[in-house]
Amino acid sequence: MSTRTDSAGHDPVIESREQLIAAFAKGEKPKDRWRIGTEHEKFVYDRGDHHAPSYEEKGGIHALLIGLTRYGWTPVYEGGNIIALSGSDGTISLEPAGQLELSGAPLENLHQTCAETGRHLEQVKHVGDQLGLGFLGLGMWPDKSRADLPIMPKGRYEIMLRHMPRVGSLGLDMMLRTCTIQTNLDYGSEADMAQKFRVSLALQPLATALFANSPFTAGKPNGFLSYRSHIWSDTDPARTGMLPFVFEDGFGYERYADYALDVPMYFVYRDGRYIDAAGHSFRDFLDGNLSVLPGEKPTEKDWEDHLSTAFPEVRMKSFLEMRGADGGPWNRICALPALWVGLLYDQGALDAAWDLVKDWSMEERQLLRDSVPRLGLDAPIGGGRTLRDIARPVLDIARLGLAARGRLNASGDNETGYLSTLDDVVASGKTHAERLLDRYHGEWQGDLGRIYAEESF
Repeated sequence: MSTRTDSAGHDPVIESREQLIAAFAKGEKPKDRWRIGTEHEKFVYDRGDHHAPSYEEKGGIHALLIGLTRYGWTPVYEGGNIIALSGSDGTISLEPAGQLELSGAPLENLHQTCAETGRHLEQVKHVGDQLGLGFLGLGMWPDKSRADLPIMPKGRYEIMLRHMPRVGSLGLDMMLRTCTIQTNLDYGSEADMAQKFRVSLALQPLATALFANSPFTAGKPNGFLSYRSHIWSDTDPARTGMLPFVFEDGFGYERYADYALDVPMYFVYRDGRYIDAAGHSFRDFLDGNLSVLPGEKPTEKDWEDHLSTAFPEVRMKSFLEMRGADGGPWNRICALPALWVGLLYDQGALDAAWDLVKDWSMEERQLLRDSVPRLGLDAPIGGGRTLRDIARPVLDIARLGLAARGRLNASGDNETGYLSTLDDVVASGKTHAERLLDRYHGEWQGDLGRIYAEESF
């Protein structure tokens, strides 16, 4: 989740709905300025007894952040606590229960993305070795209850933790027990945004299946391949889901702004603290009628904050965020942006991907989204077909898109090699979650403690 810092300089006040819409138009970039942003989270654990360390304990999360400053990271404070680090490789931040996230810098190609990931993991592992900490690449804690987990000292999390149980039964699990990989990509125009949004939203369940990696809860199989994805189905219906309006004629910035206005607020950030506005209306805020800040109107940064509190399968800010994948090992961190860059950053690939999904009905899209957490590649897409039937064609399109980009590394390799881990899933027909279940029922003999040794970075 986003880490808020005080704005430097003047933060313009928003006087009209048109300014909200204009924020999306400001994100438009020419193709030569399109970048790739990759976010990835991992669970932090004590190597001695596998507990999730608290912020303040000796050798815990605070010590981890301090240790990382030796690599040039600059601390970001809230209420006197270090809650994030900023640097040339982006931002390192804390999720609610201490999951460690790298929100990478906007980069030109996947070779840079994978190098950035490698640097980050080398740094955290080095500091972790000194502190006795390990880092687990999964989509959900395999053996921890909510009560087992600490809470990080971030004001927005206090507000969300209070609010989540009012609107769904699994929101606290989303905050405390899950990890994800996300990709952030640019658009060139409103029409380009709309096509990319539709393709990525329709195919988000395929990403969920290909990256499924959360089959355990409370120390045993949970009946799902991506329980993390299932959790989103009962987190908060006002801010999650498949957004049917994206596929309607005329979809664009204005329609998404109206959707975001209807998402209830969480908070307002003022003078270094979070003010609880959970359940209030941003429309009232726009009119100067927000009860917790009477007479005040929102700023551009308030709108940016509010956009970060909507959690659909694909989210728009001044770029598009792909949100459907479970956390996972190093090669999957590189594979997710490879999939979406291949599909969305070459016009021929984008058109081919749209041709593949454009005739799906909204009912079929929703059934697919509802089925994929449990069924993975066997989730139905209508006409007697499943995701398994389109996985190979989609990867072929992505590969052609990456080849067309022609971005080479020092060895002369293009970006297509980053899809290889997904090729293995499709060729074998088994997701990583299914492989974990095979090991649990086989060589592990039901001992889920083995997962720490075998799935850590």
